[in-house]
Amino acid sequence: MILKNKRNNLIFKATTIFIIVLIVLAIVFYGPYEFIRETWITSAMTTLEHQWLATSIYDAKTINEILQKHSYVAPKERTNADLTIIKYDGSDKIELIDVSTNNFRAYLMKIYDPKRVKLVPCKNLGEQGQKIKDILSENNAIAGINGSGFMDTNGHTKGGVPSGLIMSNKKIIYSDNSSNISLVGLNEDNKLILGFYTMKEILKSNIRDAVSFAPLLIINGIPTIINGNGGWGIAPRTAIGQTKDGAILLLVIDGRQLSSFGATVKDVQDIFIKYGAFNAANLDGGSSSIMMYENETVNFPCTSKTGRYIPSAFIVTK
Repeated sequence: MILKNKRNNLIFKATTIFIIVLIVLAIVFYGPYEFIRETWITSAMTTLEHQWLATSIYDAKTINEILQKHSYVAPKERTNADLTIIKYDGSDKIELIDVSTNNFRAYLMKIYDPKRVKLVPCKNLGEQGQKIKDILSENNAIAGINGSGFMDTNGHTKGGVPSGLIMSNKKIIYSDNSSNISLVGLNEDNKLILGFYTMKEILKSNIRDAVSFAPLLIINGIPTIINGNGGWGIAPRTAIGQTKDGAILLLVIDGRQLSSFGATVKDVQDIFIKYGAFNAANLDGGSSSIMMYENETVNFPCTSKTGRYIPSAFIVTK
Protein backbone atom coordinates (compact mmCIF):
# COMPACT_ATOMS: atom_id res chain seq x y z
CA MET A 1 0.00 0.00 0.00
CA ILE A 2 2.84 2.41 0.87
CA LEU A 3 4.59 1.71 -2.43
CA LYS A 4 1.34 2.22 -4.29
CA ASN A 5 0.76 5.57 -2.57
CA LYS A 6 4.30 6.68 -3.37
CA ARG A 7 3.81 5.69 -7.00
CA ASN A 8 0.52 7.55 -7.16
CA ASN A 9 2.14 10.63 -5.62
CA LEU A 10 4.95 10.53 -8.18
CA ILE A 11 2.45 10.17 -11.02
CA PHE A 12 0.42 13.07 -9.64
CA LYS A 13 3.50 15.29 -9.31
CA ALA A 14 4.74 14.41 -12.79
CA THR A 15 1.33 15.07 -14.30
CA THR A 16 1.10 18.39 -12.46
CA ILE A 17 4.53 19.47 -13.66
CA PHE A 18 3.67 18.42 -17.23
CA ILE A 19 0.45 20.46 -17.14
CA ILE A 20 2.28 23.49 -15.72
CA VAL A 21 4.93 23.24 -18.45
CA LEU A 22 2.22 23.08 -21.12
CA ILE A 23 0.49 26.13 -19.64
CA VAL A 24 3.75 28.08 -19.47
CA LEU A 25 4.62 27.17 -23.06
CA ALA A 26 1.14 28.14 -24.24
CA ILE A 27 1.44 31.51 -22.50
CA VAL A 28 4.94 32.11 -23.86
CA PHE A 29 4.25 31.09 -27.45
CA TYR A 30 0.61 32.10 -27.83
CA GLY A 31 -0.04 34.48 -24.97
CA PRO A 32 0.31 38.25 -24.63
CA TYR A 33 4.12 38.31 -24.63
CA GLU A 34 4.77 39.51 -28.17
CA PHE A 35 8.46 40.20 -27.54
CA ILE A 36 9.17 36.55 -26.67
CA ARG A 37 7.17 35.22 -29.60
CA GLU A 38 8.69 37.63 -32.10
CA THR A 39 12.24 37.10 -30.86
CA TRP A 40 11.75 33.33 -31.01
CA ILE A 41 10.52 33.41 -34.61
CA THR A 42 13.05 35.91 -35.98
CA SER A 43 15.93 34.09 -34.25
CA ALA A 44 14.90 30.69 -35.61
CA MET A 45 14.13 31.80 -39.16
CA THR A 46 17.56 33.36 -39.75
CA THR A 47 19.34 30.05 -39.12
CA LEU A 48 19.85 27.29 -41.67
CA GLU A 49 19.41 24.36 -39.30
CA HIS A 50 16.86 25.49 -36.71
CA GLN A 51 13.94 27.03 -38.61
CA TRP A 52 11.84 24.10 -37.41
CA LEU A 53 11.82 25.73 -33.97
CA ALA A 54 9.44 28.28 -35.46
CA THR A 55 7.71 26.35 -38.26
CA SER A 56 6.73 23.47 -35.95
CA ILE A 57 4.89 25.88 -33.63
CA TYR A 58 3.53 28.67 -35.83
CA ASP A 59 1.77 28.75 -39.18
CA ALA A 60 3.31 30.42 -42.24
CA LYS A 61 1.01 33.44 -42.02
CA THR A 62 2.07 34.26 -38.44
CA ILE A 63 5.73 33.81 -39.28
CA ASN A 64 5.52 36.04 -42.37
CA GLU A 65 3.64 38.77 -40.47
CA ILE A 66 6.31 38.87 -37.77
CA LEU A 67 9.18 38.81 -40.28
CA GLN A 68 7.60 41.78 -42.09
CA LYS A 69 7.23 43.66 -38.81
CA HIS A 70 10.90 43.06 -37.99
CA SER A 71 12.83 43.75 -41.15
CA TYR A 72 15.92 45.29 -42.65
CA VAL A 73 15.57 47.67 -45.59
CA ALA A 74 18.47 47.10 -47.98
CA PRO A 75 20.03 50.50 -48.79
CA LYS A 76 20.32 51.86 -52.31
CA GLU A 77 23.35 53.92 -51.30
CA ARG A 78 26.97 52.80 -51.48
CA THR A 79 29.97 53.97 -49.54
CA ASN A 80 31.41 57.21 -50.84
CA ALA A 81 35.10 56.57 -50.22
CA ASP A 82 35.93 60.28 -50.55
CA LEU A 83 34.07 60.96 -47.29
CA THR A 84 36.45 58.74 -45.29
CA ILE A 85 39.57 60.82 -44.59
CA ILE A 86 42.27 58.55 -43.17
CA LYS A 87 44.29 60.34 -40.51
CA TYR A 88 46.66 57.56 -39.51
CA ASP A 89 49.55 58.99 -37.48
CA GLY A 90 51.90 56.01 -37.71
CA SER A 91 50.73 54.39 -34.48
CA ASP A 92 50.49 50.60 -34.30
CA LYS A 93 47.96 50.95 -31.48
CA ILE A 94 45.18 48.41 -31.05
CA GLU A 95 42.45 48.96 -28.46
CA LEU A 96 40.31 46.14 -27.08
CA ILE A 97 37.14 47.51 -25.50
CA ASP A 98 34.57 45.59 -23.47
CA VAL A 99 31.21 46.85 -24.75
CA SER A 100 29.05 44.33 -22.92
CA THR A 101 25.53 45.18 -21.77
CA ASN A 102 23.13 43.59 -19.31
CA ASN A 103 21.90 41.36 -22.15
CA PHE A 104 25.11 40.16 -23.79
CA ARG A 105 28.92 40.06 -23.72
CA ALA A 106 30.56 42.05 -26.50
CA TYR A 107 34.08 43.09 -27.45
CA LEU A 108 35.18 45.83 -29.84
CA MET A 109 38.68 45.99 -31.30
CA LYS A 110 39.90 49.30 -32.73
CA ILE A 111 42.82 49.15 -35.16
CA TYR A 112 44.28 52.59 -35.87
CA ASP A 113 46.24 51.53 -38.97
CA PRO A 114 43.62 50.32 -41.50
CA LYS A 115 46.15 48.85 -43.92
CA ARG A 116 46.88 46.13 -41.35
CA VAL A 117 43.39 44.69 -41.82
CA LYS A 118 43.04 42.14 -44.61
CA LEU A 119 40.63 39.41 -45.69
CA VAL A 120 42.26 36.02 -46.22
CA PRO A 121 40.70 32.70 -47.25
CA CYS A 122 41.34 29.35 -45.60
CA LYS A 123 44.08 27.19 -47.10
CA ASN A 124 41.85 24.61 -48.82
CA LEU A 125 38.91 26.75 -49.81
CA GLY A 126 36.09 24.74 -51.34
CA GLU A 127 37.07 21.61 -49.45
CA GLN A 128 37.92 22.23 -45.80
CA GLY A 129 37.76 25.32 -43.62
CA GLN A 130 40.28 26.19 -40.92
CA LYS A 131 40.15 27.24 -37.30
CA ILE A 132 40.86 30.94 -37.00
CA LYS A 133 44.00 30.35 -34.91
CA ASP A 134 45.54 28.49 -37.85
CA ILE A 135 44.54 31.19 -40.34
CA LEU A 136 46.17 33.82 -38.12
CA SER A 137 49.32 31.79 -37.63
CA GLU A 138 49.79 31.13 -41.35
CA ASN A 139 49.30 34.80 -42.24
CA ASN A 140 51.53 36.40 -39.57
CA ALA A 141 48.52 38.01 -37.90
CA ILE A 142 48.13 39.29 -34.36
CA ALA A 143 44.32 39.35 -34.33
CA GLY A 144 41.27 38.45 -36.37
CA ILE A 145 37.58 37.68 -36.63
CA ASN A 146 35.60 35.27 -38.77
CA GLY A 147 34.51 36.63 -42.16
CA SER A 148 32.23 35.11 -44.78
CA GLY A 149 29.41 32.66 -44.32
CA PHE A 150 29.45 29.15 -45.74
CA MET A 151 27.06 26.62 -47.19
CA ASP A 152 28.43 23.19 -46.35
CA THR A 153 25.98 20.31 -46.51
CA ASN A 154 27.91 18.08 -44.14
CA GLY A 155 26.35 19.32 -40.93
CA HIS A 156 28.07 22.70 -41.29
CA THR A 157 31.24 21.31 -39.78
CA LYS A 158 33.75 21.50 -42.64
CA GLY A 159 33.38 25.23 -43.32
CA GLY A 160 35.13 25.11 -46.66
CA VAL A 161 32.41 26.14 -49.11
CA PRO A 162 31.71 29.88 -48.74
CA SER A 163 28.52 31.69 -49.62
CA GLY A 164 28.69 34.63 -51.99
CA LEU A 165 32.04 36.22 -52.75
CA ILE A 166 35.57 36.07 -51.39
CA MET A 167 38.11 38.54 -52.73
CA SER A 168 41.66 38.71 -51.40
CA ASN A 169 44.63 40.80 -52.52
CA LYS A 170 42.64 42.14 -55.51
CA LYS A 171 41.78 38.64 -56.77
CA ILE A 172 38.42 36.88 -56.86
CA ILE A 173 39.13 33.74 -54.86
CA TYR A 174 35.55 32.42 -54.87
CA SER A 175 32.19 33.45 -56.30
CA ASP A 176 28.79 31.75 -56.39
CA ASN A 177 27.93 33.91 -59.44
CA SER A 178 25.35 36.03 -57.64
CA SER A 179 24.13 38.89 -59.81
CA ASN A 180 23.62 41.39 -56.98
CA ILE A 181 26.32 41.24 -54.32
CA SER A 182 26.03 42.81 -50.87
CA LEU A 183 29.67 43.80 -50.68
CA VAL A 184 31.67 44.25 -47.47
CA GLY A 185 35.25 45.04 -48.36
CA LEU A 186 38.33 47.23 -48.23
CA ASN A 187 39.74 49.10 -51.20
CA GLU A 188 43.36 49.80 -52.08
CA ASP A 189 43.16 53.03 -50.07
CA ASN A 190 42.26 50.98 -46.96
CA LYS A 191 38.70 52.31 -46.82
CA LEU A 192 35.72 50.14 -45.93
CA ILE A 193 33.41 49.87 -48.94
CA LEU A 194 29.78 48.76 -48.58
CA GLY A 195 26.92 48.47 -51.03
CA PHE A 196 25.27 46.32 -53.66
CA TYR A 197 27.44 45.65 -56.72
CA THR A 198 27.48 43.46 -59.79
CA MET A 199 30.54 41.32 -60.40
CA LYS A 200 31.40 43.49 -63.40
CA GLU A 201 31.45 46.59 -61.20
CA ILE A 202 33.61 44.87 -58.60
CA LEU A 203 36.16 43.82 -61.20
CA LYS A 204 36.42 47.42 -62.43
CA SER A 205 36.80 48.81 -58.91
CA ASN A 206 39.86 49.16 -56.69
CA ILE A 207 38.57 46.68 -54.09
CA ARG A 208 41.42 44.62 -52.59
CA ASP A 209 39.60 42.40 -50.07
CA ALA A 210 35.91 41.58 -49.72
CA VAL A 211 33.16 39.18 -48.75
CA SER A 212 29.44 39.35 -49.36
CA PHE A 213 27.17 39.59 -46.35
CA ALA A 214 24.36 41.61 -44.79
CA PRO A 215 22.82 43.61 -43.29
CA LEU A 216 24.79 46.72 -44.12
CA LEU A 217 24.32 48.81 -40.98
CA ILE A 218 25.79 52.28 -41.55
CA ILE A 219 26.67 53.89 -44.88
CA ASN A 220 28.33 57.30 -45.14
CA GLY A 221 27.48 58.06 -41.53
CA ILE A 222 23.76 57.28 -41.94
CA PRO A 223 22.26 54.23 -40.18
CA THR A 224 20.31 51.96 -42.51
CA ILE A 225 16.63 51.38 -41.81
CA ILE A 226 15.97 48.59 -39.33
CA ASN A 227 12.38 47.88 -38.32
CA GLY A 228 11.98 46.25 -34.92
CA ASN A 229 14.92 43.94 -34.28
CA GLY A 230 15.75 43.74 -37.97
CA GLY A 231 14.21 40.32 -38.52
CA TRP A 232 17.41 38.48 -37.60
CA GLY A 233 16.42 37.73 -34.01
CA ILE A 234 19.06 37.42 -31.30
CA ALA A 235 22.26 35.48 -31.91
CA PRO A 236 26.03 35.65 -31.60
CA ARG A 237 27.28 38.40 -33.94
CA THR A 238 30.44 39.39 -35.78
CA ALA A 239 30.71 42.72 -37.59
CA ILE A 240 33.15 45.23 -39.06
CA GLY A 241 33.14 49.03 -39.23
CA GLN A 242 35.36 52.03 -39.88
CA THR A 243 35.43 55.49 -38.36
CA LYS A 244 35.45 58.58 -40.56
CA ASP A 245 39.17 59.06 -39.86
CA GLY A 246 39.99 55.51 -40.95
CA ALA A 247 40.29 53.34 -37.84
CA ILE A 248 38.86 49.84 -38.32
CA LEU A 249 36.38 48.50 -35.75
CA LEU A 250 35.97 44.74 -35.30
CA LEU A 251 33.06 43.57 -33.15
CA VAL A 252 32.08 40.19 -31.71
CA ILE A 253 29.07 39.44 -29.49
CA ASP A 254 28.51 36.19 -27.61
CA GLY A 255 25.19 34.38 -27.77
CA ARG A 256 23.23 31.15 -27.25
CA GLN A 257 24.45 30.98 -23.66
CA LEU A 258 22.70 31.59 -20.35
CA SER A 259 25.22 34.32 -19.55
CA SER A 260 24.82 35.97 -22.98
CA PHE A 261 21.75 35.22 -25.09
CA GLY A 262 22.94 37.22 -28.08
CA ALA A 263 22.17 40.48 -29.85
CA THR A 264 19.95 41.81 -32.62
CA VAL A 265 21.38 43.55 -35.67
CA LYS A 266 19.87 46.74 -34.22
CA ASP A 267 22.06 46.21 -31.13
CA VAL A 268 25.08 45.88 -33.42
CA GLN A 269 24.15 49.07 -35.26
CA ASP A 270 23.74 50.93 -31.96
CA ILE A 271 27.20 49.86 -30.73
CA PHE A 272 28.81 51.06 -33.95
CA ILE A 273 26.99 54.39 -33.77
CA LYS A 274 28.16 54.86 -30.18
CA TYR A 275 31.80 54.19 -31.08
CA GLY A 276 31.92 56.42 -34.11
CA ALA A 277 31.54 54.08 -37.08
CA PHE A 278 31.00 55.95 -40.35
CA ASN A 279 30.48 52.71 -42.28
CA ALA A 280 29.61 49.33 -40.76
CA ALA A 281 28.27 45.92 -41.74
CA ASN A 282 27.25 42.61 -40.25
CA LEU A 283 29.34 39.50 -40.97
CA ASP A 284 28.68 35.80 -40.43
CA GLY A 285 27.52 35.18 -36.87
CA GLY A 286 26.03 32.33 -34.91
CA SER A 287 28.36 29.47 -34.09
CA SER A 288 31.07 31.06 -36.28
CA SER A 289 31.45 34.22 -34.18
CA ILE A 290 34.97 34.45 -32.80
CA MET A 291 37.68 37.01 -32.11
CA MET A 292 41.31 36.21 -31.35
CA TYR A 293 44.06 38.56 -30.18
CA GLU A 294 47.66 37.67 -29.33
CA ASN A 295 46.96 33.91 -29.50
CA GLU A 296 44.02 34.14 -27.10
CA THR A 297 40.30 33.83 -27.82
CA VAL A 298 38.78 37.11 -26.69
CA ASN A 299 35.14 36.04 -26.57
CA PHE A 300 33.33 32.85 -25.56
CA PRO A 301 32.17 31.10 -28.76
CA CYS A 302 29.06 28.96 -28.38
CA THR A 303 30.80 25.99 -30.00
CA SER A 304 34.27 25.64 -28.48
CA LYS A 305 37.03 27.97 -27.34
CA THR A 306 38.81 27.57 -30.68
CA GLY A 307 35.62 28.11 -32.68
CA ARG A 308 34.49 26.21 -35.75
CA TYR A 309 36.04 25.69 -39.17
CA ILE A 310 35.56 28.80 -41.30
CA PRO A 311 36.26 29.73 -44.95
CA SER A 312 37.81 33.17 -44.35
CA ALA A 313 38.82 35.73 -41.76
CA PHE A 314 39.47 39.43 -41.43
CA ILE A 315 42.94 39.50 -39.92
CA VAL A 316 45.17 42.17 -38.38
CA THR A 317 48.79 41.72 -39.45
CA LYS A 318 51.67 42.09 -37.02
